[in-house]
Amino acid sequence: MALGTAATRTTNPLLLTLLITVSAYVVATRRPHTPWSRSYGAFLKLALAVILVRLAFAVLLGSPIPGTHTLVHLPEVPLPHWAQGIRLGGKVTAEALTFALYDALRLATLLICVGAANALANPSRLLKSLPGALYELGVAVVVALTFAPHLIADVQRLRAARRLRGRHDKGIRGLLQVGLPVLEGALERSVALAAAMDARGYGRTAQVPPAVRRTTAALTLGGLLGVCAGTYGLLTAEGGTYGLPVLLAGVAAALAGLWLGGRRTLRTRYRPDPWDVRAWLVTASGVAVAALLTLAASRDPAALHPGVVPLVAPTLPLWPAAAVLIGLLPAFITPAPEAATDTRKEPTT
Repeated sequence: MALGTAATRTTNPLLLTLLITVSAYVVATRRPHTPWSRSYGAFLKLALAVILVRLAFAVLLGSPIPGTHTLVHLPEVPLPHWAQGIRLGGKVTAEALTFALYDALRLATLLICVGAANALANPSRLLKSLPGALYELGVAVVVALTFAPHLIADVQRLRAARRLRGRHDKGIRGLLQVGLPVLEGALERSVALAAAMDARGYGRTAQVPPAVRRTTAALTLGGLLGVCAGTYGLLTAEGGTYGLPVLLAGVAAALAGLWLGGRRTLRTRYRPDPWDVRAWLVTASGVAVAALLTLAASRDPAALHPGVVPLVAPTLPLWPAAAVLIGLLPAFITPAPEAATDTRKEPTT
């Protein structure tokens, strides 16, 4: 996630490609053999689709970037006066396509980094690490996480049963005949799990004074507003001076609100995950990449945001590239994933 934050600070295609390579190497070496780890390929396809759609929009709808290197001149569709500023077709320049490619590659890199986080993180362990103040969200997420796998398993089981009986399992008719029992079975399992969690006191709350409740609400709401304002400040050139202090203050207030809110939740943790030295190193490596690229963007903006007018080839800045390589640290200090084992039993005679 910190690598994704670093990707928002640059449009240099060489640095963005290096960020993608670093995250992909960590995923390739440390991805566990679990169902959720297969989502990385879907994010890669989504990132490629984002790039293609952005380039298509630049070709069809034009771009405000001026350019002198005309690649093709498409037939232009005349539009009414109320659609001024929008055009369909017309001149397509290399500068406009290059600008669109840089902008799309930044968003694609962010999506790929998010996909790496989805492929590496165990959702059940993340759910167990939620603060006590968010226990209602935990119940909803548990039901959602169990609903989809049960739904897919029930579809496969019912379709196999219908094929064995010689019945049609494809098309609208087969879907309608399979859909109702599938939805009913998956929903019953999820509701049973939620009821079991509630029976074990997962949603039990303690009595807290009204002043504590009001303080918790004020800190949480103010913290979230501060995070939004600080993030907006960091993403804009005008808010560079106040963005980071407001963001840090908002995060501190939100954490204080979550800590106070957790006092009303009576629950224990079974075998909580230890936060050891390796966890600190993994976190520090990502934060270091984001911080160093943010510093480089303020010190040398031309290197991290190469210009397209005039059209010049991007160059690889050395020390920001070396900073990105710090993101490879988790591939060497974390334990290797356990090999998938075949748990099927031998047939007995």
